[in-house]
Amino acid sequence: MASYHEALYAARDEVRNLDLGLGLAMVVCRLLPDLVGIRLRAVVLRLAGVSIGPGSVIGGAVTISGAERPAQRVKLGRNAWLNAGCHFDATDRIELGDEVAFGQEVMILTLTHHLGPAWRRLGNGRPAPVRIGDGCWVGARALILPGVTIGHGSVIAAGAVVTADVPPNSIVGGVPAKVIRPLDEGVPGPSGV
Repeated sequence: MASYHEALYAARDEVRNLDLGLGLAMVVCRLLPDLVGIRLRAVVLRLAGVSIGPGSVIGGAVTISGAERPAQRVKLGRNAWLNAGCHFDATDRIELGDEVAFGQEVMILTLTHHLGPAWRRLGNGRPAPVRIGDGCWVGARALILPGVTIGHGSVIAAGAVVTADVPPNSIVGGVPAKVIRPLDEGVPGPSGV
């Protein structure tokens, strides 16, 4: 039978990464129906420590996880759009540029693991940041893996698994994602970039 001290240490370890402000913010975001309170969600997440640029809105509940104050490792630029169900593993930095748009249930991971020996293939954790450039559009249920940088003006197809850097102004898709074709650079957008 476990001793009182063992139970106390176990409980402390279980809540070590608890961020009450972020937890409360995510609950509030979940209480609102999708596409209702899109600006309110951004305000609530800002109050919890997420860096969200002016004009950015959140279309539904989002999940932000990771050790030791993950909200402080998420940065969303100006005039961005996040749709419902997005998940951010912010074990390392996640930086989303200006005018970025996410479809439903996009997932960004910043923690992977080294390959371990045969008796336990899951080795030590290895965090790596994710950066998404200005003007990118990430389709529904895309998965972006640790260490990936997506160049400005790119499109990630729905359901793509992005395992490597994406050049600017490209469409990528598939599992693993490959460049489908380059895109025209076009004219500067409303922010002049």
